[in-house]
Amino acid sequence: MMEENILDERALESDTFEANIRPQSLAEYVGQEEITSNLSVFIEASKIRNESLDHVLLYGPPGLGKTTLAHIIANELGVNIKTASGPSLEKSGDLAAVLSTLEPGDVLFIDEIHRMPKFIEEILYPAMEDFELDLVINSDGKSRSLKIDLPPFTLVGATTRAGDISSPLRDRFGIVSKLQYYSEEELLRIVKRTSRVLEMPIEEDAARLIAKRCRKTPRIANRLFKRIRDFALVGGYEVVTLELAEKSLERLKVDEFGLDAIDLEYLNSLITKFNGGPVGVETIATSIGEEVSTIEDVVEPFLLQEGFIKRTPRGRVAEEKAYEHLKIAHMGTLF
Repeated sequence: MMEENILDERALESDTFEANIRPQSLAEYVGQEEITSNLSVFIEASKIRNESLDHVLLYGPPGLGKTTLAHIIANELGVNIKTASGPSLEKSGDLAAVLSTLEPGDVLFIDEIHRMPKFIEEILYPAMEDFELDLVINSDGKSRSLKIDLPPFTLVGATTRAGDISSPLRDRFGIVSKLQYYSEEELLRIVKRTSRVLEMPIEEDAARLIAKRCRKTPRIANRLFKRIRDFALVGGYEVVTLELAEKSLERLKVDEFGLDAIDLEYLNSLITKFNGGPVGVETIATSIGEEVSTIEDVVEPFLLQEGFIKRTPRGRVAEEKAYEHLKIAHMGTLF
Protein backbone atom coordinates (compact mmCIF):
# COMPACT_ATOMS: atom_id res chain seq x y z
CA MET A 1 0.00 0.00 0.00
CA MET A 2 1.37 3.42 -0.92
CA GLU A 3 1.93 5.78 1.99
CA GLU A 4 0.22 9.17 1.78
CA ASN A 5 2.63 12.03 1.26
CA ILE A 6 1.32 15.01 3.18
CA LEU A 7 3.53 17.37 1.19
CA ASP A 8 2.72 15.98 -2.26
CA GLU A 9 1.99 19.07 -4.37
CA ARG A 10 0.02 17.05 -6.90
CA ALA A 11 -2.55 16.23 -4.25
CA LEU A 12 -2.59 19.80 -3.05
CA GLU A 13 -3.38 21.23 -6.47
CA SER A 14 -6.85 19.71 -6.49
CA ASP A 15 -7.63 20.57 -2.89
CA THR A 16 -10.64 22.89 -2.74
CA PHE A 17 -9.57 23.77 0.79
CA GLU A 18 -7.11 26.25 -0.75
CA ALA A 19 -9.89 28.10 -2.54
CA ASN A 20 -11.86 28.50 0.69
CA ILE A 21 -9.08 30.37 2.50
CA ARG A 22 -7.65 32.26 -0.46
CA PRO A 23 -7.24 36.05 0.13
CA GLN A 24 -9.32 38.17 -2.22
CA SER A 25 -7.26 41.37 -2.43
CA LEU A 26 -3.65 42.56 -2.50
CA ALA A 27 -4.18 44.10 0.94
CA GLU A 28 -5.03 40.65 2.40
CA TYR A 29 -2.17 38.88 0.62
CA VAL A 30 0.75 38.03 2.91
CA GLY A 31 4.31 38.10 1.59
CA GLN A 32 5.81 38.80 -1.86
CA GLU A 33 5.68 42.48 -0.95
CA GLU A 34 7.72 43.74 -3.89
CA ILE A 35 5.48 41.90 -6.37
CA THR A 36 2.21 42.97 -4.75
CA SER A 37 3.25 46.63 -4.42
CA ASN A 38 4.27 46.75 -8.09
CA LEU A 39 1.10 44.97 -9.19
CA SER A 40 -0.94 47.50 -7.23
CA VAL A 41 0.63 50.33 -9.26
CA PHE A 42 0.26 48.53 -12.60
CA ILE A 43 -3.39 47.67 -11.92
CA GLU A 44 -4.24 51.22 -10.85
CA ALA A 45 -2.46 52.64 -13.92
CA SER A 46 -4.42 50.33 -16.25
CA LYS A 47 -7.65 51.51 -14.66
CA ILE A 48 -6.67 55.16 -15.13
CA ARG A 49 -5.83 54.51 -18.79
CA ASN A 50 -9.01 52.43 -19.14
CA GLU A 51 -6.97 49.68 -20.80
CA SER A 52 -6.45 46.02 -20.06
CA LEU A 53 -3.50 45.18 -17.81
CA ASP A 54 -0.35 43.97 -19.55
CA HIS A 55 0.06 40.19 -19.65
CA VAL A 56 1.58 38.78 -16.45
CA LEU A 57 3.96 35.83 -16.01
CA LEU A 58 4.35 34.42 -12.48
CA TYR A 59 7.00 31.79 -11.82
CA GLY A 60 8.50 29.99 -8.87
CA PRO A 61 8.22 26.72 -6.90
CA PRO A 62 4.77 25.19 -6.31
CA GLY A 63 2.54 26.47 -3.52
CA LEU A 64 3.83 30.05 -3.23
CA GLY A 65 0.63 31.77 -4.36
CA LYS A 66 0.68 32.08 -8.16
CA THR A 67 -2.94 30.96 -8.59
CA THR A 68 -4.04 33.15 -5.69
CA LEU A 69 -2.35 36.19 -7.27
CA ALA A 70 -4.10 35.51 -10.58
CA HIS A 71 -7.50 35.58 -8.87
CA ILE A 72 -6.55 38.69 -6.92
CA ILE A 73 -5.52 40.47 -10.13
CA ALA A 74 -8.98 39.77 -11.58
CA ASN A 75 -10.66 40.92 -8.35
CA GLU A 76 -8.64 44.14 -8.23
CA LEU A 77 -9.46 44.84 -11.87
CA GLY A 78 -13.13 44.07 -11.24
CA VAL A 79 -13.32 41.54 -14.08
CA ASN A 80 -14.01 37.84 -14.55
CA ILE A 81 -11.29 35.19 -14.59
CA LYS A 82 -11.27 32.17 -16.88
CA THR A 83 -8.85 29.36 -16.09
CA ALA A 84 -7.10 26.68 -18.11
CA SER A 85 -3.95 24.59 -17.81
CA GLY A 86 -1.21 24.12 -20.37
CA PRO A 87 -1.66 20.34 -20.77
CA SER A 88 -5.45 20.71 -21.27
CA LEU A 89 -5.01 22.88 -24.38
CA GLU A 90 -4.42 20.01 -26.80
CA LYS A 91 -6.12 21.40 -29.92
CA SER A 92 -6.51 24.84 -31.44
CA GLY A 93 -10.23 24.50 -30.80
CA ASP A 94 -9.56 24.17 -27.06
CA LEU A 95 -7.82 27.54 -27.01
CA ALA A 96 -10.45 29.11 -29.26
CA ALA A 97 -13.22 27.87 -26.94
CA VAL A 98 -11.60 29.55 -23.95
CA LEU A 99 -10.74 32.80 -25.72
CA SER A 100 -14.21 33.13 -27.27
CA THR A 101 -15.78 33.36 -23.80
CA LEU A 102 -13.72 36.38 -22.72
CA GLU A 103 -15.32 39.76 -22.12
CA PRO A 104 -13.37 43.03 -22.49
CA GLY A 105 -10.72 43.31 -19.78
CA ASP A 106 -11.14 39.73 -18.51
CA VAL A 107 -8.25 37.72 -17.09
CA LEU A 108 -7.29 34.40 -18.68
CA PHE A 109 -5.23 32.32 -16.26
CA ILE A 110 -3.17 29.48 -17.74
CA ASP A 111 -1.46 27.30 -15.16
CA GLU A 112 1.56 25.19 -16.13
CA ILE A 113 1.89 27.38 -19.20
CA HIS A 114 5.26 25.79 -19.98
CA ARG A 115 3.44 22.56 -20.86
CA MET A 116 1.39 24.06 -23.71
CA PRO A 117 2.01 22.37 -27.07
CA LYS A 118 4.23 24.44 -29.36
CA PHE A 119 1.55 24.97 -32.02
CA ILE A 120 -0.92 26.22 -29.38
CA GLU A 121 1.73 28.64 -28.16
CA GLU A 122 2.14 30.01 -31.69
CA ILE A 123 -1.62 30.53 -32.02
CA LEU A 124 -1.49 32.46 -28.74
CA TYR A 125 1.06 35.01 -30.04
CA PRO A 126 -1.34 37.12 -32.17
CA ALA A 127 -4.00 36.77 -29.47
CA MET A 128 -1.63 38.32 -26.94
CA GLU A 129 -0.22 41.01 -29.21
CA ASP A 130 -3.09 42.07 -31.44
CA PHE A 131 -6.11 40.42 -29.76
CA GLU A 132 -6.72 38.35 -32.87
CA LEU A 133 -7.14 34.62 -33.23
CA ASP A 134 -5.87 33.12 -36.50
CA LEU A 135 -7.12 29.59 -37.11
CA VAL A 136 -6.76 27.20 -40.02
CA ILE A 137 -9.99 25.28 -40.64
CA ASN A 138 -9.93 21.97 -42.53
CA SER A 139 -13.17 20.85 -44.20
CA ASP A 140 -13.86 18.66 -47.26
CA GLY A 141 -10.12 18.27 -47.75
CA LYS A 142 -9.66 22.04 -48.08
CA SER A 143 -7.98 24.43 -45.70
CA ARG A 144 -9.02 28.00 -45.09
CA SER A 145 -7.87 30.67 -42.71
CA LEU A 146 -10.25 32.15 -40.18
CA LYS A 147 -9.52 35.35 -38.26
CA ILE A 148 -11.48 36.12 -35.09
CA ASP A 149 -11.28 39.47 -33.30
CA LEU A 150 -10.89 39.17 -29.54
CA PRO A 151 -11.67 41.71 -26.83
CA PRO A 152 -8.67 43.15 -24.97
CA PHE A 153 -7.76 40.75 -22.16
CA THR A 154 -4.96 40.00 -19.71
CA LEU A 155 -3.19 36.65 -19.85
CA VAL A 156 -1.76 35.54 -16.52
CA GLY A 157 0.59 32.60 -16.97
CA ALA A 158 1.97 30.53 -14.09
CA THR A 159 4.87 28.10 -14.22
CA THR A 160 7.27 26.25 -11.97
CA ARG A 161 9.76 26.05 -14.85
CA ALA A 162 10.44 29.45 -16.33
CA GLY A 163 13.39 27.99 -18.25
CA ASP A 164 11.04 25.76 -20.25
CA ILE A 165 9.11 28.74 -21.65
CA SER A 166 10.26 29.79 -25.11
CA SER A 167 11.75 33.25 -25.57
CA PRO A 168 9.01 34.39 -28.02
CA LEU A 169 6.32 33.60 -25.45
CA ARG A 170 8.21 35.09 -22.51
CA ASP A 171 8.85 38.31 -24.46
CA ARG A 172 5.11 38.86 -24.88
CA PHE A 173 4.57 39.25 -21.14
CA GLY A 174 4.81 42.86 -20.02
CA ILE A 175 5.06 41.93 -16.33
CA VAL A 176 7.33 39.07 -15.22
CA SER A 177 7.59 38.25 -11.51
CA LYS A 178 9.42 35.53 -9.58
CA LEU A 179 7.82 34.39 -6.34
CA GLN A 180 10.21 33.71 -3.46
CA TYR A 181 10.01 31.33 -0.52
CA TYR A 182 8.33 32.85 2.55
CA SER A 183 9.91 33.88 5.85
CA GLU A 184 8.91 32.25 9.12
CA GLU A 185 7.14 35.44 10.28
CA GLU A 186 5.10 35.65 7.07
CA LEU A 187 4.11 32.00 7.41
CA LEU A 188 3.15 32.59 11.04
CA ARG A 189 0.74 35.31 9.90
CA ILE A 190 -0.69 32.97 7.26
CA VAL A 191 -1.26 30.15 9.77
CA LYS A 192 -2.96 32.56 12.19
CA ARG A 193 -5.18 33.89 9.41
CA THR A 194 -6.15 30.35 8.37
CA SER A 195 -6.92 29.59 12.01
CA ARG A 196 -9.33 32.55 12.14
CA VAL A 197 -10.97 31.73 8.80
CA LEU A 198 -11.54 28.11 9.79
CA GLU A 199 -12.57 29.08 13.33
CA MET A 200 -10.06 26.75 15.00
CA PRO A 201 -7.94 28.71 17.54
CA ILE A 202 -4.24 27.92 17.71
CA GLU A 203 -1.59 28.73 20.30
CA GLU A 204 1.25 31.05 19.23
CA ASP A 205 3.89 28.35 19.74
CA ALA A 206 1.87 25.79 17.76
CA ALA A 207 1.41 28.25 14.88
CA ARG A 208 5.14 28.98 14.88
CA LEU A 209 5.93 25.25 14.80
CA ILE A 210 3.85 24.85 11.64
CA ALA A 211 5.54 27.93 10.17
CA LYS A 212 8.94 26.31 10.79
CA ARG A 213 8.04 22.94 9.28
CA CYS A 214 6.11 23.90 6.14
CA ARG A 215 9.07 24.17 3.76
CA LYS A 216 8.66 27.96 3.57
CA THR A 217 5.51 27.34 1.51
CA PRO A 218 2.03 28.75 2.37
CA ARG A 219 0.13 25.94 0.69
CA ILE A 220 1.92 23.36 2.79
CA ALA A 221 1.42 25.46 5.94
CA ASN A 222 -2.32 25.48 5.29
CA ARG A 223 -2.36 21.80 4.46
CA LEU A 224 -0.54 20.92 7.68
CA PHE A 225 -2.92 23.10 9.67
CA LYS A 226 -5.87 21.27 8.14
CA ARG A 227 -4.45 17.87 9.07
CA ILE A 228 -3.66 19.03 12.63
CA ARG A 229 -7.19 20.44 12.87
CA ASP A 230 -8.48 16.95 12.05
CA PHE A 231 -6.49 15.50 14.95
CA ALA A 232 -7.83 18.29 17.19
CA LEU A 233 -11.47 17.69 16.25
CA VAL A 234 -11.26 13.92 16.71
CA GLY A 235 -9.31 14.32 19.95
CA GLY A 236 -11.83 16.77 21.40
CA TYR A 237 -9.47 19.77 21.45
CA GLU A 238 -10.97 23.25 21.23
CA VAL A 239 -7.56 24.86 20.64
CA VAL A 240 -4.53 23.59 18.70
CA THR A 241 -1.83 23.36 21.35
CA LEU A 242 1.92 23.01 20.89
CA GLU A 243 1.80 19.45 22.25
CA LEU A 244 -0.96 18.50 19.80
CA ALA A 245 0.90 20.10 16.87
CA GLU A 246 4.12 18.24 17.75
CA LYS A 247 2.35 14.87 18.03
CA SER A 248 0.39 15.47 14.82
CA LEU A 249 3.48 16.38 12.81
CA GLU A 250 5.25 13.31 14.20
CA ARG A 251 2.35 11.14 13.01
CA LEU A 252 2.47 12.87 9.63
CA LYS A 253 6.23 12.13 9.47
CA VAL A 254 7.19 15.77 8.98
CA ASP A 255 10.53 16.40 10.71
CA GLU A 256 12.05 19.55 12.21
CA PHE A 257 13.27 20.76 8.80
CA GLY A 258 9.90 20.13 7.18
CA LEU A 259 11.20 17.09 5.31
CA ASP A 260 8.70 14.30 4.75
CA ALA A 261 8.99 10.61 3.83
CA ILE A 262 9.79 11.21 0.15
CA ASP A 263 12.45 13.83 0.92
CA LEU A 264 14.16 11.48 3.36
CA GLU A 265 13.88 8.57 0.93
CA TYR A 266 15.46 10.78 -1.77
CA LEU A 267 18.39 11.74 0.48
CA ASN A 268 18.84 8.19 1.77
CA SER A 269 18.91 6.84 -1.77
CA LEU A 270 21.37 9.50 -2.93
CA ILE A 271 23.75 8.77 -0.06
CA THR A 272 23.45 5.01 0.51
CA LYS A 273 22.79 3.74 -3.01
CA PHE A 274 24.87 6.23 -4.98
CA ASN A 275 27.58 7.20 -2.47
CA GLY A 276 26.32 10.76 -2.30
CA GLY A 277 26.43 11.31 -6.04
CA PRO A 278 26.86 12.68 -8.56
CA VAL A 279 23.89 10.85 -10.04
CA GLY A 280 21.21 11.78 -12.59
CA VAL A 281 17.70 12.72 -11.48
CA GLU A 282 16.18 9.96 -13.63
CA THR A 283 18.21 7.35 -11.77
CA ILE A 284 17.18 8.71 -8.37
CA ALA A 285 13.51 8.86 -9.42
CA THR A 286 13.63 5.23 -10.53
CA SER A 287 15.32 4.13 -7.31
CA ILE A 288 12.55 5.56 -5.13
CA GLY A 289 9.64 4.93 -7.50
CA GLU A 290 8.69 8.56 -8.15
CA GLU A 291 8.07 10.58 -11.30
CA VAL A 292 10.96 12.75 -12.49
CA SER A 293 8.62 15.75 -12.63
CA THR A 294 7.69 15.25 -8.96
CA ILE A 295 11.36 15.09 -8.01
CA GLU A 296 12.27 18.21 -10.00
CA ASP A 297 9.21 20.33 -9.16
CA VAL A 298 8.35 19.26 -5.61
CA VAL A 299 11.27 17.59 -3.85
CA GLU A 300 14.45 19.21 -5.14
CA PRO A 301 13.68 22.97 -5.01
CA PHE A 302 13.47 22.99 -1.21
CA LEU A 303 16.41 20.60 -0.74
CA LEU A 304 18.51 22.86 -2.95
CA GLN A 305 17.29 26.00 -1.17
CA GLU A 306 18.19 24.56 2.24
CA GLY A 307 21.58 23.21 1.19
CA PHE A 308 20.88 19.48 1.46
CA ILE A 309 21.90 18.83 -2.15
CA LYS A 310 23.51 20.60 -5.07
CA ARG A 311 23.22 20.23 -8.82
CA THR A 312 26.35 19.71 -10.88
CA PRO A 313 26.89 19.07 -14.61
CA ARG A 314 27.34 15.39 -13.72
CA GLY A 315 24.25 15.08 -11.53
CA ARG A 316 22.92 15.57 -7.99
CA VAL A 317 25.33 15.53 -5.04
CA ALA A 318 24.50 15.25 -1.34
CA GLU A 319 25.87 18.08 0.81
CA GLU A 320 27.32 17.72 4.31
CA LYS A 321 24.03 18.93 5.81
CA ALA A 322 22.23 15.87 4.38
CA TYR A 323 24.73 13.47 6.01
CA GLU A 324 24.39 15.27 9.34
CA HIS A 325 20.59 15.27 9.21
CA LEU A 326 20.42 11.55 8.44
CA LYS A 327 23.23 10.84 10.93
CA ILE A 328 25.29 9.06 8.28
CA ALA A 329 29.07 9.29 8.38
CA HIS A 330 30.50 11.12 5.36
CA MET A 331 33.65 9.47 4.01
CA GLY A 332 34.96 12.89 3.03
CA THR A 333 34.96 13.97 6.69
CA LEU A 334 36.57 10.90 8.22
CA PHE A 335 40.14 11.92 7.48
